[in-house]
Amino acid sequence: MRIPFFSWLVLVPICTLFLNFSTVFVVSHQCLGNQRFLLLELKKTLIFDSTLSTKLVKWNQNVDCCSWDGVTCNEGRVIGLDLSFEFISGGLDNSSSLFSLEHLQSLSFAVNNFNSPIPSKFDKLANLSYLSLFNAGFVGQIPIAISRLTRLVHLDLSSYSSPLKLLNPNLNVLVQNLPELVVLYLDAVLLSAHGKEWCQALSSSVPNLRELDLSWSNLLGPIDSSLRNLQFLSIINLSEKIFQVPTLQTLDMSYNSRLEVSLPEFLPNGSLQTMVFSYTNFSSSLPPSISKLKMLSRIDLVGCNFHGSIPDSIANLTQLAHLDLSNNNFNGSIPDSIASITQLSHLDLSNNNFESIPDSIASLTQLSHLDLSNNNLNGSIPSSIASLTQLAYLNLSDNSLLCKRSRISHTINQAEQT
Repeated sequence: MRIPFFSWLVLVPICTLFLNFSTVFVVSHQCLGNQRFLLLELKKTLIFDSTLSTKLVKWNQNVDCCSWDGVTCNEGRVIGLDLSFEFISGGLDNSSSLFSLEHLQSLSFAVNNFNSPIPSKFDKLANLSYLSLFNAGFVGQIPIAISRLTRLVHLDLSSYSSPLKLLNPNLNVLVQNLPELVVLYLDAVLLSAHGKEWCQALSSSVPNLRELDLSWSNLLGPIDSSLRNLQFLSIINLSEKIFQVPTLQTLDMSYNSRLEVSLPEFLPNGSLQTMVFSYTNFSSSLPPSISKLKMLSRIDLVGCNFHGSIPDSIANLTQLAHLDLSNNNFNGSIPDSIASITQLSHLDLSNNNFESIPDSIASLTQLSHLDLSNNNLNGSIPSSIASLTQLAYLNLSDNSLLCKRSRISHTINQAEQT
């Protein structure tokens, strides 16, 4: 079955999800005659490499079909069919006996090479709740028949290996009759949809959606605010092309604690000015390529589970006035390079694991808010802090710092009183 698309995401593995379908029912080994016939007809019409097949090649009419590899039954009726990784290269069309297996609830043809359109008779499998055609080699337009599978909970049409598109019908038509959908993977399926279009289509039609992958689907931004209506969404992969929209100025995906995101390698010459991801789950490091977003004036990445060090390249963000990286797991030294951000007025690095304050912090003469509390800072407070005359708020508490100079003490006391 399909490998989860984020190694850094907390996922219910898809293979487990499929197994759940097969264990909900009492498995019967009394295959009904018409079910055996339909399966053997399916095997006869499918073109597959018998030297590499591990399931189809073993289907034997002298053995109860409910015991065949890839087949799950309930009361003698086939309810689950897993023909993934079977090296199938063709033989599935509208005349296939597959579409007479009307009790099917789970079906996977993942990782094959059909090299043909998805048959339009899929709506005959009205009981399907799990459908995976991941990298099955299908080509062309996804048929409207898929949208009629109203009981679908898990749908994977991802197609890295061959060109699939969802243009007419489009994404809106696909999901409008799938209210039970929890997992939707359309990786590398051509959508060509604008942010408002695809966001509103999902938020209005699939309210229970938990996992969404639209990476490499030619999506356009910006992300519409309607996406916040997907209150159960915990996994999203857009291949982060949203950062590559040259006109995007503000991106706010804050307070989505169940949403796990990965920052991409940023491209130069973007227009992004405000980046707010507070209390969204990253569990990664801050990429040095963030320095390419030279128009950034505000960064809020509070409580995002970032770790590692702040990249020295942050010095290139010369327009930055507000930087809040508090409540993360950053460590090491606060980089000297931060001194190059001379427009900085608000700096909050509290609740991290930083170990030292650079003397160069004196270059941040516009600072009015400085919070370095709850770190692992040790030694003496740099005397350079005394030159930060614009400070209205200063917090160095819960560290192991020594204050030896009276001028520094005066600066700290003045900021605390303010």
